[in-house]
Amino acid sequence: MAGKLEGRVALVTGAGNGIGRGIAMKFAAEGAIVGVNDFKGEAAAATVAAIEAAGGRAEILPGDASARETVRALVLGLAARHGRFDIVVNNAAWVRYEPILGISQKSYDRMTGIGFGGIVWSIQAAAEAMAKGGSIINIASSAAFLGMENAMIYCGLKAGVTGLTRAASVELGPRGIRVNAIAPGSTQTEQVVAMLTPEMVEKRLARTPLRRLGEVEDIARAALFLASDESSWVTGTTMLVDGGVTHSFA
Repeated sequence: MAGKLEGRVALVTGAGNGIGRGIAMKFAAEGAIVGVNDFKGEAAAATVAAIEAAGGRAEILPGDASARETVRALVLGLAARHGRFDIVVNNAAWVRYEPILGISQKSYDRMTGIGFGGIVWSIQAAAEAMAKGGSIINIASSAAFLGMENAMIYCGLKAGVTGLTRAASVELGPRGIRVNAIAPGSTQTEQVVAMLTPEMVEKRLARTPLRRLGEVEDIARAALFLASDESSWVTGTTMLVDGGVTHSFA
């Protein structure tokens, strides 16, 4: 039985671990050929090995997702090798939480370069490569809708991601290209697990109506929906996958 993405070609940035890896593996399990991008080549290779071990198809595509020419080469290279390009998930990010008076030029440039600029260049490249339409999925965050201490840049750039998603959907819609975003809440990735103390976990659980942290699989399932024909009339939206925390006053 064919998968929901059978024969389609996808690129997932920042797919060496966490949410990106989960999405890449989900897409491959549904029949897509997946370009696995990560700044760390060994991390991309590990994801590709896991995909291939499960019977899927994937390519190792190391590179800096903030660099315009790098992203363009990744996208157009996939399109040239496989004769089509259908899906891109802009997941790559670099995050540092700092108080306003402690924000440095270096951390600002790095966070916005990958988390905002990289998405701009990816959308631009995808618009060039998606000759027969496609799906662009940007990973935002529930932080786009919240105020968080020591996270002015993070909250701001994620809000920006939702804005560029809406604008791109309007411009690219007539060409059959859908542009959507996913805004995860606290999700149990390696980075989050390492960062949260037991007390912090309890606090986040208490604020979350569904009383659990997210799993990578929760985000991967949402991405599959937005990548597949099941969402063929959905564009310009930001899907909150956050256990209800954005709407909670707890």
